[in-house]
Amino acid sequence: MADQKRLFLLDAYALIFRGYYALIKNPRINSKGMDTSAIMGFMNSLFDVIKREKPDHLAVCFDKGGSAERTEMFPEYKANRDETPDAIRIAIPYIQDILKAMHIPSVVLEGWEADDIIGTLAKQAEKEDYKVFMVTPDKDFGQLVSENIFMYRPARMGNGIEIWGIPEVQKRFGVERPEQVIDYLGMMGDASDNIPGLPGVGDKTAKKFIEEFGSMEALLANTDKLKGKMKEKVEENAELGLLSKKLATICIDCDVKFNAKDYEMSIPDNEKVQEIFEELEFRRLKDQFLKIFSGDEDTAQTQVTSSETAKKVSTSAGSGQFSLFGGDGASPATIKDTNSRNTIKDIPHVYQSVAPGMAMKLFLQNLMKQTSVCFDTETTGLNPLTAELVGIAFSWEATKGFYVPFPDDKNETQELVEQLRPFFESESIEKIGQNLKYDIKVLHKYNVQVKGKLFDTMLAHYLINPDMRHNMDVLAETYLNYTPVSITELIGKKGKNQLSMRDVALEKQTEYAVEDADITFQLAQHFRPELAEAKTDGLFNDIEIPLLRVLADMELEGINLDKEFLNSLSSDLNNDIAELEQKIYKAAGQEFNIGSPKQLGEILFDKLKLVDKPKKTKTGQYSTAEDVLSYLAKDHEIIQNVLDYRGLSKLKSTYVDALPEQVEPSSGRVHTDYMQTVAATGRLSSNNPNLQNIPIRTERGRQVRKAFVPRNEDYILLAADYSQIELRIIAALSEEDTMIQAFKNGEDIHASTASRVFNVPIGQVTREQRSNAKTVNFGIIYGVSAFGLSNQTDLSRAESKELIDTYYKTYPKLRNFMSELVDFARDNGYVQTVLGRRRYLKDINGSNAVVRGAAERNAVNAPIQGSAADIIKIAMINIHKKLSKGNYKSKMLLQVHDELVFDIYKPELEELKTLIKNEMESAYTLAVPLDVELGSGDNWLEAH
Repeated sequence: MADQKRLFLLDAYALIFRGYYALIKNPRINSKGMDTSAIMGFMNSLFDVIKREKPDHLAVCFDKGGSAERTEMFPEYKANRDETPDAIRIAIPYIQDILKAMHIPSVVLEGWEADDIIGTLAKQAEKEDYKVFMVTPDKDFGQLVSENIFMYRPARMGNGIEIWGIPEVQKRFGVERPEQVIDYLGMMGDASDNIPGLPGVGDKTAKKFIEEFGSMEALLANTDKLKGKMKEKVEENAELGLLSKKLATICIDCDVKFNAKDYEMSIPDNEKVQEIFEELEFRRLKDQFLKIFSGDEDTAQTQVTSSETAKKVSTSAGSGQFSLFGGDGASPATIKDTNSRNTIKDIPHVYQSVAPGMAMKLFLQNLMKQTSVCFDTETTGLNPLTAELVGIAFSWEATKGFYVPFPDDKNETQELVEQLRPFFESESIEKIGQNLKYDIKVLHKYNVQVKGKLFDTMLAHYLINPDMRHNMDVLAETYLNYTPVSITELIGKKGKNQLSMRDVALEKQTEYAVEDADITFQLAQHFRPELAEAKTDGLFNDIEIPLLRVLADMELEGINLDKEFLNSLSSDLNNDIAELEQKIYKAAGQEFNIGSPKQLGEILFDKLKLVDKPKKTKTGQYSTAEDVLSYLAKDHEIIQNVLDYRGLSKLKSTYVDALPEQVEPSSGRVHTDYMQTVAATGRLSSNNPNLQNIPIRTERGRQVRKAFVPRNEDYILLAADYSQIELRIIAALSEEDTMIQAFKNGEDIHASTASRVFNVPIGQVTREQRSNAKTVNFGIIYGVSAFGLSNQTDLSRAESKELIDTYYKTYPKLRNFMSELVDFARDNGYVQTVLGRRRYLKDINGSNAVVRGAAERNAVNAPIQGSAADIIKIAMINIHKKLSKGNYKSKMLLQVHDELVFDIYKPELEELKTLIKNEMESAYTLAVPLDVELGSGDNWLEAH
């Protein structure tokens, strides 16, 4: 058994599409603006198979030109497919080049689908006594399974891989023999391939028919045994049934020949593979490739599901000590890193550590003569509030730099900091850094302010290429063709054995730290002209850089938290959750795990049969996703209860139980971390805790805000909120006169919209009409459809469509403005905010309608949302300036979307109310007045 050879056949397109859609929400874009998600997704699957299974033989099968035979039988076959997304079209030649370099055959046959090629090869290899694994997520392959042919379904969404042999196919399709899967597919049809099937026959009925009749032909010959409607339908559609069965049959005799020698795994063309990976900017995949093919990779045992087949197979899959290329006697060590990128070993450099005394004195004299210096702090940890200085690196010339190490002793360190104070507090020396906010917060602990002009390479790159990652290693590799020393080389991987930077030898500290400063200095020189060229240097110098200082102050300040209140809220939530549990169990007639989508789906759709044709996920289980359930919630109380249960459980774990854990012991306060470089629209995001996501629509969600309280009795919280800022921006930018006038007259915009759209005087607008108008007002910016609107309101789809049409007729300039934004994006490849912040939209001219539609929605949304983000940033900078200048005791603490929260010293309240309102309303002048609502109280909820 163990020496039976194993052949793996990969279904290329199925794995490519799957990889691409797995990353659809967060596509991988490289510095050239290319979407590499599809290539990355496929390579991950391929490497996973090689690493896990160590196959002897492997080939990848591609479709070409669709199935001539099936299209001839049925012209509508697969006709419902969207145009292939561009990212996938571009990916194919790259994938084929990588496979060629890896000496893995690509099998393609004009006019045949990969299914047919795999079917043919599998049956041929089986005759030659191979164990064959068809690597694909596609269930149709079940029909080919036999004693020696298995389906190998790749891991996804946290589920391990699955190997389906005969028992699994019997169970999944309710068949006795795998070839009956063809009858099952023929009866049920297949929406994704546009195979019609028998009308009215779904999964359950098909299984029932197969159990009773065994095949499509037998069913059609025995229709007298059927009753009523079903009998009519099956008889009327007999031809369609037979045609569907033919369409679903995978061909096992197309014109390909299994050639054991060609398909044998052999040593890849190492340099070529790495060259392609470097061109695509695949760092992790390159590391993985080196690991797998140099024999470093740990031999992973197959993680199959605990089914019978898996138990039998896993003993042989990956069995025996692995030498991938046992056959040709080559040693795996021939695979080496051919990095064309430079490292510290390749580039001559002078990195010096500065000793106390004379050397330090000379260093300081030289440092103070510079006009622009990059510095980088080395610390004992990642939390700037507790991290201690280990050293600071400086560089003001490429490939040169200095390192000042700091002693353990706090007083000695402070003395050394004092010597450097003139540099940090010099207004005339520009300071360069990567993520300077961190260094500013660390130095604050030593009572040092970083003054003068700043240049942050992370922020600069965020403006140049918002969709890429911005960490220094990626930037160095992309723009300088240089791979920096990894921190893990110095202190080891995360975990209890990880060293502190203090434990690293001085020489190593020096090389590592100064390299960072040197690289960051070089990146800054690279980014300056790029910022100017895209005309985003103003945004950089006037908004993002000053904001960095404001955020550092807000984060250092933190906010006071009422832990006792959260504890009592936690026990209230436990009671609410328990109560909902009982209601759900009662409605379901049994207890089950509400948190398990599988069990929940079976209760709602199998047992309670709440809908006729429930939506299924790709793995065949019922979908209980948020959007699916919220659509059904208004008709079924149990579903509303499930949604409430989920909401409360998430609230409890994410906030109520987690917030007290996030209080910083040294200050007794919660210090969120604001990220300037995450959201492509320019909005800030916050972390540890994430304050942007505290639910505000539910009563219990609002309660969480009660836990945020003032510093002490002498203080009160003040919340200042831009009222409907996005609508005001869209009215101003589209020059929509009716809307502008309504804002200028101080009308309630939603009532005003309802009055115009529903054609009633403003005084007679009902609550429901106002609410529907509000949904459209806010939905328009996000490209709401009639379907989306009917989901969010009590309107039918037809009413929703009519409401949207009337809306556009009422505000004609709005529609034109939205079209102009999309046209601008089509011509220029980007859209921009009022301050010139760009959002690049590479799919705006794509051929796939779904992907293109998303880019079009972003073309409208990004300028609006991004302009709102720009405006609140200006307000924050101006308010911060005034609070500092006026030596007020009050502090700005939080920013959440369109709202700012302040800790106000009570005697300053009236004065600051006026100051804050004025600064926010005059941050930017639009054709529509900005309006700010203020509230104050003893907690954030009261103030809001």
